[in-house]
Amino acid sequence: MQLLLPWWSGESTVAAPAIPEPAVAADPAPTPRPRGRDAHLEHEASALLRTLGDCDALARRLEVHWNTRMTSTAGRAWSNRARIELNPRLLECSAGEVDRTLRHELAHLVAYHRAAQEGRRRIEPHGVEWREACVQLGIPGEERTHKLEALQTQPKARRYHYRCPHCAREYPRVRPIRRPLACGPCCKARNAGRYDARFRLLPA
Repeated sequence: MQLLLPWWSGESTVAAPAIPEPAVAADPAPTPRPRGRDAHLEHEASALLRTLGDCDALARRLEVHWNTRMTSTAGRAWSNRARIELNPRLLECSAGEVDRTLRHELAHLVAYHRAAQEGRRRIEPHGVEWREACVQLGIPGEERTHKLEALQTQPKARRYHYRCPHCAREYPRVRPIRRPLACGPCCKARNAGRYDARFRLLPA
């Protein structure tokens, strides 16, 4: 693992000059992702629930929200609040994934709603009740988990590159360096591991 040593304030009272940042083209403005409650999806989901005949009470309580903090999870259902949360990145997936995920989560709410009506407090999350609800909601054979490529966490690109002037070791970084940093191995070998301005990283 490459080591970077921060500026050591006791080394010198002379402020080190700032490292010029490499020119980087500005990224195009991303399309805003939806957030918060979605009245349109809520209306569609409630109408779907009413077709089942025994979920009118659930349909009246239902809320559908976009949750921008979700990363790799497509959606989740909160049975105690009759609430569904969807990942906005579903919009980056193939057509129909929002509808499929909505029905997947609705099936959870339906399964728990029916169990509660029968006085049962616990059921298997993806058990027979959920599978039956999936069939009735138009997604027979639904998988327990969603494997969506667009929801996989992507590593951040290291667009900034720095080099030690002594050993020429390179240090790619996601963000530009904002304070003086030195090559860890060189400082360790020649200055007892303390910051040494001779090995300060420079833009490559």
